[in-house]
Amino acid sequence: MNVLLIGSGGREHAIAWKLAQSKNLSKLYIAPGNAGTSECGENIPIAANDVDKLVSFARQNDVGLVVVGPEDPLAAGVVDAMEKAGIKAFGPSGGAAALEADKAFAKQLMRASAVSTAEGRIFDRFSDAKKYIASRDEAVVVKAAGLAQGKGVIICDEPSDGILVAEKIMCDKIFGSAGDKIIVEEKLLGEEASILAFVDGHNIYVMESSQDHKAVGDGDTGPNTGGMGAYSPAPVVTDEMMDRITREILVPIVDGMNRNGTPYKGVLYAGLMITSGGPRVLEFNVRFGDPETQPILMRLKSDLLEVFLAVCDSKLDEITLNWDQRPAVCVVMASGGYPGDYEKGKKITGLKEAGRLKDVIVFHAGTKKENGDIVTNGGRVLGVTALGEQIIDAKKRAYEAVEKIKFDGAYWRRDIADKAIKNSN
Repeated sequence: MNVLLIGSGGREHAIAWKLAQSKNLSKLYIAPGNAGTSECGENIPIAANDVDKLVSFARQNDVGLVVVGPEDPLAAGVVDAMEKAGIKAFGPSGGAAALEADKAFAKQLMRASAVSTAEGRIFDRFSDAKKYIASRDEAVVVKAAGLAQGKGVIICDEPSDGILVAEKIMCDKIFGSAGDKIIVEEKLLGEEASILAFVDGHNIYVMESSQDHKAVGDGDTGPNTGGMGAYSPAPVVTDEMMDRITREILVPIVDGMNRNGTPYKGVLYAGLMITSGGPRVLEFNVRFGDPETQPILMRLKSDLLEVFLAVCDSKLDEITLNWDQRPAVCVVMASGGYPGDYEKGKKITGLKEAGRLKDVIVFHAGTKKENGDIVTNGGRVLGVTALGEQIIDAKKRAYEAVEKIKFDGAYWRRDIADKAIKNSN
């Protein structure tokens, strides 16, 4: 089967790497891809959000399955367009993608489905938001309701800071139209976890747990990013907790989407805070997380292409996933200045040396090939991922690989997986 994978990040390289192992794969195309995905298949110079060109390419190249990585083309309805053209596509419809693309919709659905989440209010006028935030006397979380590449959530320990942030989002448009509407929530306390599940409209198959590191700095300091590293599994998610998450969050949301007339197919990502009172939802995403995908897929032993097809055909109940019991750790190497301004085009060295280490894969994110070299082409450049007998071993191996890779201005957090190590002791 010929497969077209849409996207160009670390998530897509991990998906491409796993798909390339399938015995059912004939040819893998990646649009537009990066320097790493070119080693797994053929990169195609079509933008991830150019729906018409993607459909035409799929038709002309006998593509049997389209796999959508990022949220933007999902929200733009690329799955609907592919299915209209008679091409099977993995991912939710444009209507179902509102679960991530419109946080206000997600909030309302959670309320209607009795899913535990932070108390919050939705605003489409700054004056109303300002008045509400001024009435609070504790920390608030201000969220752009639309898609903001994982950066539209700002925690404000002082309500006065929340007013300034709301103004920047709604009036100064620091996240563009994503900030036309905002959500102001209470700050939840606990430990975060990422739960990803395959959903075929009715059946739910939960993957191994993981934890992301959103803040740019060690100790979860500084502004939020798309993610600076991840590990799997997350010790904070016990078997008992996973049962609660499935029963109290995943099942009600999938049922709610069906009641809403937007049945859900694809990967459902629940970003959670594990509080003293149980799991509460921070956000939903409608695709694989990045960088959680890297350690999760490194641990997956099953054929990913078979899973994708089972989801599309509503036969997820016929699939069994097998996992490497060893934990995995992913450390993101970023461009200096990220998530703010940064330079591109920096030559990367040491990739082969890092990749030769046992149980290490260097997943590319913001990279491209230029004049025979591999150079930086984004904020998050690489996701260096390693397996280990214990979480501390996986961390050590990942950082050993990181030290072998060089590019001007390279930056990475040095505490990825420390929470897991602490919880494992």
